[in-house]
Amino acid sequence: MGIMDRVRGELVDIIEWLEDNRSTMAWRFPRYNNEIKNGAQLIVREGQEALFVYRGQLADRYGPGNYQLVSENMPIMSTLQGWPHGFKSPFRSEVYFVNTRPITDLRWGTANPITIRDQDFGMVQVRANGLCVVRVVDSPTFLRQVIGTDSNVDSDEIAELLRRTITTAFSEMLIETGVGAIDLQARQRELAAKLQEYVQSKVNQQYGLACEAIELNISLPDEITQAMTRGVARGVEEKGYYGNVGDMNRFQQGRAADAMLGAATNEGGGGAGDFLGAGMGMAMGQQFAQNFQSQQGQGGAAQGVPPRTPGGPQQGPPPLPNAQVFHVEQNGQSAGPFPIEQLRGMNLTPQTLVWSPAMSEWTPAGQVPALAPLFGQTPPPLPPRS
Repeated sequence: MGIMDRVRGELVDIIEWLEDNRSTMAWRFPRYNNEIKNGAQLIVREGQEALFVYRGQLADRYGPGNYQLVSENMPIMSTLQGWPHGFKSPFRSEVYFVNTRPITDLRWGTANPITIRDQDFGMVQVRANGLCVVRVVDSPTFLRQVIGTDSNVDSDEIAELLRRTITTAFSEMLIETGVGAIDLQARQRELAAKLQEYVQSKVNQQYGLACEAIELNISLPDEITQAMTRGVARGVEEKGYYGNVGDMNRFQQGRAADAMLGAATNEGGGGAGDFLGAGMGMAMGQQFAQNFQSQQGQGGAAQGVPPRTPGGPQQGPPPLPNAQVFHVEQNGQSAGPFPIEQLRGMNLTPQTLVWSPAMSEWTPAGQVPALAPLFGQTPPPLPPRS
């Protein structure tokens, strides 16, 4: 500081902080040799607090207002410097202005993913980010733990402290609450409130700050997000998590039907919409028929309904108990079982392969004694003429 600055400092008797931004959290008033004259004016504006530090020790504090610095208004400083009644010469003291307004643009995020144990997906890595609103509520603690001897403290300087604190609190909160990965994003607002409580308990005592709000955005791994979107995840299916949704095939069939219905009812769909509308009933009818057949195959026997045969429609009543039935080879596939009476109208040949539970392997029908009546009696050869 030059001679002019020293002279200007001796002439200036107003101590104030004309703050022009919201990111500065603390600022030290510059004065040559930290000398303050008797009777100087101290102006503290709304959203500010002034701290006087004498020889490294916090002395007097001032909230918003206009003060004349005399011994009567500086009780702690008078005691520390031994002023019995008043003082005439300048005294030395550092003056810090602290911004007590909320800082709303503090961004935070987990530098590394946090691994949690999930009952559906196993070990899941979760990331989170958001905004944090903080405010200085305990200036002496903030002075000791954050300001120190800095002449200017910006919000960026405490951002890293808050990131570490919030990340640790977020990890502890997830472990304590035990919320599953599937429910994390649905309960973000509730978890944000809990996270604010965790952070508040830490930053208040450590840094003299109040955490007034936290915005929380949770990110899950892509594979889990895709599995949740499709409604299919191998680990979840094994545990039956989607049991209340039903068969995923039916779910996908419903989605396909919705898509066809939307295209058919679209007024601007043109020829494609008309075509889909015309064919939608046929496609859905076929699908419902397949589902009905599947259900009959799974539960028909238990309800006394005979299952439909793969080879064609059911013909006649089911076979009598203890009656012998046969499976028949048709176009390389097994059809049946059929009772013997039903086989009469099927145009079997002696070379047609058949099988029944009493047979060890597929055998030509002509070699099965029970099926011999189907092919008639072959007359013996005529005797030779004499």
